[in-house]
Amino acid sequence: MPQESNQRISGVRTATLIAALLVGALILVIGLIASQRASSPAAEGSGVVVTEEPSGQEDEVFDLSRRIADDPLALGAIDAPVVLVEYADYRCPFCGVFSRETLPALVDEYVASGELRIEWRDLPVFGAESHDAAVAGRAAGEQDKFWEFNEAVFAAAPERGHISLPREELIRIAEEVGVADLAAFTADLDSEALEQAVQADAEEAAALGATGTPLFLVNDIPISGAQPLEVFEQTIDAVLAETSSR
Repeated sequence: MPQESNQRISGVRTATLIAALLVGALILVIGLIASQRASSPAAEGSGVVVTEEPSGQEDEVFDLSRRIADDPLALGAIDAPVVLVEYADYRCPFCGVFSRETLPALVDEYVASGELRIEWRDLPVFGAESHDAAVAGRAAGEQDKFWEFNEAVFAAAPERGHISLPREELIRIAEEVGVADLAAFTADLDSEALEQAVQADAEEAAALGATGTPLFLVNDIPISGAQPLEVFEQTIDAVLAETSSR
């Protein structure tokens, strides 16, 4: 790799790691995450993979992408070289900022070209309504309306404070975005399987030391908070440059 490219990647990594304040926790607990996947039913399918670099290299690759075919909670090609994992809460105002101001640009710039895949993770931190909304998003996903539901919730959210999402509002939003079978959607709000999926996401985030939202991982680089679009672009571009040079 040319020296200039090396310097650019190094600079981006340093800046984002400092901003995230989570990389230390990531390194300390990644072994625990892997062991939990093997022993905890709630963590099955979490997609946490720890692989060793070829002999002679000491760095580990931390891969939390799942790359599940036809995953309703994902956008983009399953074999995209970069995966952005988002841990978020529907009642988090900063998650709303990312959804409204940054996500559409990333989809247009990177997802459409096949360079980026985006995978959603539920991290409900603002009480029972956050948890219920997480289940509702998955219930909409059962009818291929996850991202429509996701977008509608964040579009209605205030810039500050937490949106109110009682059950009747979740059903109203589902109807608004075109969920076809509202009876099935309503029944899925009490689905044990969807509850467990939300819990598995939350446990994965907790193992990383995450206590707030939003948190992002661009491959193995953490970004904390609703950072400007340029931060995501610089990080994605650096990872793309690195992967293309291998």
